[in-house]
Amino acid sequence: MLWLAKHRDLREHPHKLLENCRTIVTLVYPYSAIKPSTPDGFSVARYTELPKTDYHNRLRRLGKDLAESIKKWYPGSKTRVCVDSAPILERSLAYASISGFIGKNNMFIIPDYGSYLFLIEILTSADLPLLPTSPMKNKCGSCSRCIEACPTGALERPFSIDASKCLSYLTIEYKEEVDSITGEQMGKCFFGCDICQEVCPFNDRKSAKEFVLPQIDEWLRMTTEEFDMQFGRTALARAGLKKIRSNIQALRPHSR
Repeated sequence: MLWLAKHRDLREHPHKLLENCRTIVTLVYPYSAIKPSTPDGFSVARYTELPKTDYHNRLRRLGKDLAESIKKWYPGSKTRVCVDSAPILERSLAYASISGFIGKNNMFIIPDYGSYLFLIEILTSADLPLLPTSPMKNKCGSCSRCIEACPTGALERPFSIDASKCLSYLTIEYKEEVDSITGEQMGKCFFGCDICQEVCPFNDRKSAKEFVLPQIDEWLRMTTEEFDMQFGRTALARAGLKKIRSNIQALRPHSR
């Protein structure tokens, strides 16, 4: 997780990401509360939105459409679209510009919708007119369900997370195989984790599933070519078949 400490100056000064940056447009794009699942009861995080292509690509295209319009409206201006891909304080920017708040689970939450959403930023040198905004007060109250439910203790206290303990990191970004203890904590989700969002009162509490994944044994027999053909353009490609297979092997002894 050393990348979090890198480029701190860029996070604090967006004009270093785009020369003469004057305005940041923050957009919210929702994703489904339905959980992609296998017929035999295993699942992956909702944000994958399988079988859709990786959200980075889909949302960047949408952001570029608006960015091109900005350049037409303000000739000579420059733009840069960021979708979870640059050292920028996405949730803080969303909090400053959109009617929502950052919950105790560190997720950006919009009342009456929840936290199942993506964030897109468009940095621009155009001096866009800004509407006055007033950041929303936190609405978590005394609720601490997310902290109590976190299986690894990554949510150490309200508004604080040890990302190196988070199952989303361990099952996707972490390059090594997860150990048997982590495998038990994963339950039946072998890619990412939604638990701190699932228990949040602001989210849809329905546990609807969509059977869009092969059965778990098929993952263990799958070749790299088969994986690339079926999932090479999806969010699962970030971890790759080898990592996904090791996640399954770690959780499987505890999921019977």
